[in-house]
Amino acid sequence: MIRIAICDDEQEPVALHEKIVKTSLQNCGIGYEITTYTKSSNLLYDIADDHFFYDLLLLDIEMPGLTGMELPKKIKPFLPNVKIIFITSHLEYAIDAYELSIFRYVPKDDPEERLSAAVTDAAKLIELEAGQEYIIQTSRRMEKIPYKNIFYIERDGGKNSVIYFQNLSPAGRTEGASSPDMASAKVRKSLQQIFSELDVPEFLFIDRSYIVNIIQIMKVSDGMAVLKNGVELPISRAHLQEVKLQINRFWGAHI
Repeated sequence: MIRIAICDDEQEPVALHEKIVKTSLQNCGIGYEITTYTKSSNLLYDIADDHFFYDLLLLDIEMPGLTGMELPKKIKPFLPNVKIIFITSHLEYAIDAYELSIFRYVPKDDPEERLSAAVTDAAKLIELEAGQEYIIQTSRRMEKIPYKNIFYIERDGGKNSVIYFQNLSPAGRTEGASSPDMASAKVRKSLQQIFSELDVPEFLFIDRSYIVNIIQIMKVSDGMAVLKNGVELPISRAHLQEVKLQINRFWGAHI
């Protein structure tokens, strides 16, 4: 079930966008729940104060009061993984939308085809990220880490590995981690053993010392995998072409 919020200060585009979303997801066989808003302040209140949860937001940029450009900065602390699609008639906002890590930018004058494709792609990615967990079992504790939250796994000697993952709880953050929202867990397993246990196409070796989650890769540049949290990891020369090929193959199969 994909939970979606649509926000536009005019009722007519809200109704149109809701119709497009319903048709797109029904055609894909994806379940959904839609809530609509005509005031951005109401959407923010529901998320920040009443703890409404959404997987996907469709936002008009040009709204009175709190604009669509301002909303993501206020919403992300409560819904850090939410996907956002901007809908606007002003092309100049596209660059700013990219800087805010917006999933997709859709021109308002072409909503039927472009919005349908954007919503379908977002829903497929949300479904891909959901559900799977890696279980760490020790004599003292058991911890479940959602696959989607794993950034990368690093070799720590021959028989140990360290899993780096997103942890939104301040108490669980690892002191000295390269990202403030990144925690780590050491396990007595080799990289190859963990790779075999994960057994899903989104994880790949980029070097003999690193396994990376493709979903977390922002770009590949100068022989480095740049992750969404800003961490840069080296890709061995022997793996570089294969890594690029696997990334393209993965996204080609899922979106």
